[in-house]
Amino acid sequence: MKNKMIAVAIASFFVSGALLAGDDCVDPVAEWQPKEELRQMMESKGWQVNRIKVDDGCYEVKGLDRDGHEVEGKFSPATLKIVELEIKFNGSEDASTYLDK
Repeated sequence: MKNKMIAVAIASFFVSGALLAGDDCVDPVAEWQPKEELRQMMESKGWQVNRIKVDDGCYEVKGLDRDGHEVEGKFSPATLKIVELEIKFNGSEDASTYLDK
């Protein structure tokens, strides 16, 4: 009985963790685009790509943008569309270039 209760507790922990993981990518691996295609796309936008890795099913890119700000982005591996973007501005830079006008 005790082992069954422990198993249920562990299972509920994993299920609740999966439900809370809303920023994960769920693209089927067969549909993933090559990492190199994402690298070329970001470099064409002026990024210096330091690393691309898989995190929570998404491609995670770390590097510098065209203005030298540290950037970290999560991308859908199938569509290469951005899911999340974090920018660390160097001082009091103008962030308006990142916002739609």
